[in-house]
Amino acid sequence: MAKVCDICGYVYDPEAGDPDNGIAPGTAFEDLPKDWVCPTCGADLDMFVDE
Repeated sequence: MAKVCDICGYVYDPEAGDPDNGIAPGTAFEDLPKDWVCPTCGADLDMFVDE
């Protein structure tokens, strides 16, 4: 399930991952490293909500 940054609206799509920041496609949101942040605004994981 995709998650949306509550601050800037960036959508983390697990099917796409975040390859620019070392997150492979297919990586579930729950499996992201604890230090991963929103690539757009730098928000922490706890600022993401269900889409």
